[in-house]
Amino acid sequence: MKFEPKLESGILIKRYKRFLTDIELPDKSERTIHCANTGAMTGCATPGNTVFFSTSSNLKRKYPNSWELSVTESNHIICVNTIRANQLVVEAINNKSIDELNEYTTLKTEVKYGSENSRIDILLSEDSLPDCYIEVKSVTLLGDQGQGFFPDAVTTRGQKHLRELSEIALNGKKAVLFFAVLHSGIEKVSIAHHIDHQYYSLLLDAIESGVTVLCYQAEMSSKEMKIVRKLPFYI
Repeated sequence: MKFEPKLESGILIKRYKRFLTDIELPDKSERTIHCANTGAMTGCATPGNTVFFSTSSNLKRKYPNSWELSVTESNHIICVNTIRANQLVVEAINNKSIDELNEYTTLKTEVKYGSENSRIDILLSEDSLPDCYIEVKSVTLLGDQGQGFFPDAVTTRGQKHLRELSEIALNGKKAVLFFAVLHSGIEKVSIAHHIDHQYYSLLLDAIESGVTVLCYQAEMSSKEMKIVRKLPFYI
């Protein structure tokens, strides 16, 4: 996906009230922009980092700018806009960039499903195959030696999704937990059992039930982003 219009940059001052971020622009003026990330954003929101932001054409928005990328002191690029994860995965599937999903020809998003009143991020179908239900998660938490973790905070919503995926798999359909890795420093992914042990336990149950885990990393710049490589996943 390309950023149009192109992203502008600033220096991070602070993130607060979960959805708001103050930045300093190149002309030394300050601006408040929107942050579409409700997570802990550990390591992604250090004051002094360079941030890149987009501008919406929606004149009704109180804050027309949205925080898209962070550049850390180690020169790692992180996409902090969690909305982009689903968009990137949809684009990659449509472009046949995900080998495990290339046999499907029909794609829908935000389809209601499950016994807990959920919406699946992506539903794939093909006449000769069982339907494929895909839940997308954004991975941005970097540990030591390139180790990435999910989640970065306790996620009851994520726990619900694992229960729903397990039910789908047990009913004979294909269920996929797709980790979209949006941090250039991450080389492998594991579950952060030290942060959310219940999520870890539910994932073990999900895998036992037949849920597939896929991890793919995005290549990111201020001009464009795209899914480019598969990464290993370790329990």
